Formats: sequence, structure tokens, C-alpha cells
Amino acid sequence: MQSFENRLLIVMGVCGVGKSALADHLSLALGAEMVEADDYHDAGSREKMAAGIPLTDEERKPWLVNVAKAAKQISDRGDSAIIACSSLKRSYRDILRTELGRCTFIHLTGERNQIAERLAGRTGHFVGEALLDSQIATLEPLETDEDGVTVDVSYPIARVADRALQELQLSKAAQNHRRNPAVKTL
Repeated sequence: MQSFENRLLIVMGVCGVGKSALADHLSLALGAEMVEADDYHDAGSREKMAAGIPLTDEERKPWLVNVAKAAKQISDRGDSAIIACSSLKRSYRDILRTELGRCTFIHLTGERNQIAERLAGRTGHFVGEALLDSQIATLEPLETDEDGVTVDVSYPIARVADRALQELQLSKAAQNHRRNPAVKTL
């Protein structure tokens, strides 16, 4: 097991896959701060997405930099952070890596119908089912040279969290640090 001191985990995936729920669960389990990337969208981006219009790469870049800055402030204090951020494309993840340095991704995946059901039942959020297909089309899964794991979200959140932690070999108490360069699928 490796320590979870001064680490940055990014929970990624399409809308409705459970990024915020897992990031919240992991932040509580690991004693880390959570950064909710959705909180860093400007009003114009929120309105656009609420209307079912996907953001362009140019619109996403300043948002990703702001998300990274928030996480970096936590890391610079010597603390760990769990970031809920779609990180759909390799280029988006590269922006985060450039700003943050070492970070590990947890790519949440699931069946389209299951995710659509979650989105249909979602209230009080600006991203809905109208963006699901465009996000699925945009998604670039983790590549083998990216530090991270892929986890199926067909299970209850506690089991998804346990599987992600097990695959990442994370433990708050462990003292050994190692890099996991291979992408693994659960």
C-alpha cells in the first residue's frame, strides 16, 4: 500500500457517471479536500451547458487551469485533494498534469443507459442528459502511459470507492510510495 499524503486524485468521466459522489466519498475516507470542478465554470459556460451545448476546447482551457490552481493551493500546503473533473480528452488531462505535476486519474465508466437514467433523475445541476452523447463522443479513455485506473460504476458508490482504492493500492497509513504507470481496468 502507498501513502495518501500530498497526493492528487482526479475522478474523471462523462456527465452523470458519479464523479462528484465518488470524489466526495474518497475525500471523506482519505481525509482529503475535495475540489468540485463544476464550481469553477463561469456563468456563460453554465448557461451554455444547461442549454445542451457542449463547451469548446478554448472554453475549457481557462476552466481547467482554474480547477488546477485550486487543487495546487491544497497540494502546496502539503495536503491531498480529490478532484471531480470530467477530463474527457488527453489534452485536458495534459493541462491538469502541466499545472499540477504528478496526479492520478480514476476514470469512471458505465453503460450509457445507466448513466442516462442517473441524469434523467438529476435535479439542481446545470448539466443534463442532453450533453451525454456529445461527452461520450468526446471521451478519450486513459492511455497506457497515463497514471490511473478505470473503474466500472455499476456498483454502489462504497464498492466503487473500495475497488478504486484497492487498484491504486492506497492507504492513509502506509508509508511506501510508488508510481503506478499502467492503466488498469476493474
